[in-house]
Amino acid sequence: MKINKIVASLIAAGVMASPLAHATNGYFAHGYGMKAKGMAGVGIALSQDSLAAATNPAGMVMIGDRIDLGLDWFKPTRGSDITGNVAGLNGTYDGNNTSSFFIPEFGYNKMMNPDMSLGISVYGNGGMNTDYASSPFKAFGGTSPAGVNLEQLFIAPTWAMKLNPSNSIGVSLNLAYQSFEAKGLKPFGDFGMSSDATKLTNNGKDTSTGYGVRLGWTGQVTPMVTLGATYQTKTKMSKFSKYSGLFAEQGGFDIPANYGVGIALNAAPKTIVALDIQSIQYGDVKAIANTNTAGGLLGADNGAGFGWQNMTVYKLGVSHAYSPNLIVRAGLSTNNQPIPSSQTLFNILAPGVVQNHMTLGATWALENKSEVSLAYMHAFKKTVTGAGSIAPAMGGGEANLNMYQDSLGIAYSWKM
Repeated sequence: MKINKIVASLIAAGVMASPLAHATNGYFAHGYGMKAKGMAGVGIALSQDSLAAATNPAGMVMIGDRIDLGLDWFKPTRGSDITGNVAGLNGTYDGNNTSSFFIPEFGYNKMMNPDMSLGISVYGNGGMNTDYASSPFKAFGGTSPAGVNLEQLFIAPTWAMKLNPSNSIGVSLNLAYQSFEAKGLKPFGDFGMSSDATKLTNNGKDTSTGYGVRLGWTGQVTPMVTLGATYQTKTKMSKFSKYSGLFAEQGGFDIPANYGVGIALNAAPKTIVALDIQSIQYGDVKAIANTNTAGGLLGADNGAGFGWQNMTVYKLGVSHAYSPNLIVRAGLSTNNQPIPSSQTLFNILAPGVVQNHMTLGATWALENKSEVSLAYMHAFKKTVTGAGSIAPAMGGGEANLNMYQDSLGIAYSWKM
């Protein structure tokens, strides 16, 4: 298809420019754009740079002509332990053999006239990453290292328009690329749990492409209050053919739909308070949502998945102009736990359990219409204790998951 050739060309340029990303709300990032990241990711009603399209494309017409280049250092600390297992799985396992990731971002926006803009935002998701130097499944013949790595890149051409001085709309075409690799999962094939054990593990990196759409609106309802709303369709992706014996629907791994609303308040002449509520529909993607009791073999339509539930995320951010050249930011966010206690065994591979985040940020204005922004994020440690998580046929007992995260980013931007 012609669209696939377009996707492939843009992805090649994006990958050459940067590796892909990792994340915190499940496997979605806590925010996009360094300014939003310093405010817990708020951005549905508050657009601050040319990464705004990743959250609400309507905001691009509000930010003017600009370019933003950023880089995040991301350090997730994840692990697991197994207790009460009579088949030899007991132990504490460190999934941090790969411990640091560098996440770039890029945005460009051009005003075609005072009421219309065209831009492009390049950003990523990921976070389904573990790298166990000692396999949690070695008692069943699992080889080391063991783990998985999922990466997602979005290239989002965006059009936005002001309907009137108070309201704007926007649309982004999300051109998506993802890669995946699994290692050390042979025991799941040996136990007859896969529909095709040759397409289960240790097949190197596989890739898929697809596309979807994000829509957005912002409206200034009073001089002090701005509202926003956004919706991203499910992104239909081509299948991971090398892992058709692992993911449900013969290697299917679509990107879930998500939507949200936001409000930004000019609480004082120099202070803005913003709140976003976002829903991520993990439960609509079988590879992510199917439970370990779904009934089918790995790779089948009803095959076991990670058992993740839909997630609702609440984000609160504050921005204060400390001086004409310095803006400081802070934020807090929280979400519901996507991984039930009964689904922890398979999620040893993807322990995306963190729920509470704290952020800090700042922007310094420089000469020649340029600026530097910093953002720090800490996701507090969360442990999910298994309950009925390991089947008696595998020796019973419980798999317990834990994770915390830190990131530190910097962006350089200039207005044209």
